[in-house]
Amino acid sequence: YAHTPDSLENCLKTVREFVQGRIITVFGCGGDRDQTKRPLMGEVAGRYSDLCIITSDNPRSEDPETIIAQIVPGVEKGAVGKPFLTLVDRRAAIKQAIKAARETDVVVIAGKGHETYQLIGTQVLPFDDRQVALEALREMGKGES
Repeated sequence: YAHTPDSLENCLKTVREFVQGRIITVFGCGGDRDQTKRPLMGEVAGRYSDLCIITSDNPRSEDPETIIAQIVPGVEKGAVGKPFLTLVDRRAAIKQAIKAARETDVVVIAGKGHETYQLIGTQVLPFDDRQVALEALREMGKGES
């Protein structure tokens, strides 16, 4: 789930203990929620990840690009020279992360956890991070058949 700075930090620190390669983190912050945590989430992700991909996570009534713009200064502070990307489309962000990963890397898709929907405006749209990740792996000829 990892939708607070503390939970994201705990997740990424734990992953770092077990991964030999890079940590590639896909995350965003929910709209109509605490805006002060956005740069904090970015700073944590930037500090503990080798590549951050900032994306949408239930933007609700807010403009997803505005939410992402509020996260970016934190990533820049935490990442200190490490690369990051911004992709509003969460599906594209997950696929980009998986395509960028090498054999010893780990992709962390944070924020939505078990949710099977995305809240955009007043719409509740079907969306499952796990299914998108599996779809990306299949497109690369990997994963379950």
